[in-house]
Amino acid sequence: MLDLACGNGRHSIFLANLGFEVLGVDSNPEALALARENAGHTRHGSAQFLEIDLEGAIWPLSNADFGDWDGIVVTNYLYRPYLDVLPSLLSQQGFLIYETFAQGNAAFGKPASPAFLLDPAELLLLAERTGLRVVAYEDLYTDQPKPAMVQRLCAQKPV
Repeated sequence: MLDLACGNGRHSIFLANLGFEVLGVDSNPEALALARENAGHTRHGSAQFLEIDLEGAIWPLSNADFGDWDGIVVTNYLYRPYLDVLPSLLSQQGFLIYETFAQGNAAFGKPASPAFLLDPAELLLLAERTGLRVVAYEDLYTDQPKPAMVQRLCAQKPV
């Protein structure tokens, strides 16, 4: 599993505790230090962490270097130049689980810039143009963990 823009590793460690082998990547060394510290408490799988510039001129997570992923998890992160690359990194029947802020979130605070907010149905359109099968999708207001407008997608790469 790949946890993209993993921050302090909350999702990586959760998935590792479910038995998955997880690679968490982020550009923030302080957050990754905390992730590595917390990863020592996993019970079943494992979580490893790499500091990678996810917004460089060249995509740093190529199939040639890392192979294909059975699952990719992305939360609270949006960098459109590489958004369409994510489905190509999935193995056959691999899952993309994506949740981040959507238009309308400015009413609740940050992020407020359109560059960091999904357009209406943007994740659905990603799935459509890349051939993913949508398992679940939401575009809604949530008050947990704080008030926000979000989009959520769980989609599978077909055989």
